[in-house]
Amino acid sequence: MNKVISDFDINIHGLEDKNYEYQFEGSNSFFEHYDQDIVEGGNFRVKLILEKTTTLLRLRFDIDADLRLVCDRSLEEFTENFKIQETHIYKYGETAQEMSDEMEVIPFGTPKINVADLISDYILLAVPMKNLHPRFRTEDDEDEDGILVYVDPNAEKPETDTSTDPRWAALLNLKNLEEQ
Repeated sequence: MNKVISDFDINIHGLEDKNYEYQFEGSNSFFEHYDQDIVEGGNFRVKLILEKTTTLLRLRFDIDADLRLVCDRSLEEFTENFKIQETHIYKYGETAQEMSDEMEVIPFGTPKINVADLISDYILLAVPMKNLHPRFRTEDDEDEDGILVYVDPNAEKPETDTSTDPRWAALLNLKNLEEQ
């Protein structure tokens, strides 16, 4: 396993039933390890509260990330801050399996877990699909679909036909007769 990723190991074998706090940090080398095109780089800090009981491990992540992103409009790099809070549960069972996005089963006697993939997933899912440099953002950006951004002043305007198609006029006459 890569040294960068092994720094996110948590030894769970022999832990008593109580809460534990862990601190993790990551930088560009963390994002380079994962083959993704969403984040160019950045730094993050994770405060992790691990709640150990006899039947499960509940992990509460509090992530503060400064990520370098590329603007979809200008292709300029910019830094954006993200505050992420997520919870993941590991239940003890006979065989390892993923129950849902928030819950996994791990075999009894598992010596350690690695939270690097979870942290990566939480960070990547927090990044919006459309990245705009802060200078392009306005309050109206929430619903920008359908807004015409550029109008060609030399474009010809379409002609509008003011006459009514005789077929529509006949249907309109039928409608008027029904109403009477």
